[in-house]
Amino acid sequence: MTERCEWARSDHMIAYHDTEWGVPMRDDRKLFEFLVLEGAQAGLSWDTILKRRDGYRKAFAGFDPKAVAAFDDQRVETLLQDPGIIRNRLKVASTIKNARSFLEVQGEHGSFSNYIWEFVDGKPVKNRWRSLSEIPAHTELSDRISKDLQKRGFSFVGSTIMYAHMQATGMVNDHVAGCFRYSQV
Repeated sequence: MTERCEWARSDHMIAYHDTEWGVPMRDDRKLFEFLVLEGAQAGLSWDTILKRRDGYRKAFAGFDPKAVAAFDDQRVETLLQDPGIIRNRLKVASTIKNARSFLEVQGEHGSFSNYIWEFVDGKPVKNRWRSLSEIPAHTELSDRISKDLQKRGFSFVGSTIMYAHMQATGMVNDHVAGCFRYSQV
């Protein structure tokens, strides 16, 4: 039997764990996707968000930050009727605001990837946790990233959300040491 992180239980969570979670990601569109999804998760389970990922992809222009930045009030009202996403006005408005801030960061740093990966000197932090209970919800580094993003106009980017983002996008390897993916990512 394959040993994996204990949070990967359902079929779609196993597929996500085995193929995506923790893989270093440098594509700006994918990084924006995970900012959107992690922000949407606030107060909810990741399982809930993953089940709606296709709905988010359709609702938010395939996670194209330039397209999302152009959304207007009428588009917000349409999104709030979309059962394929979490219909929370603050989260929807935040996604649009974050797209605009994302574009500003791209302009300043050449890409969002260049900006975010600077926080870890361009290479993943490799932890060696033995169990899920050892993994922190946030760190000093995620605190720093969160504060910097907030200064740049982002919202729904608290330290816990940013640590989850770091885990998902491979900035930090938090697969437990016994997981078959630990040495692969």
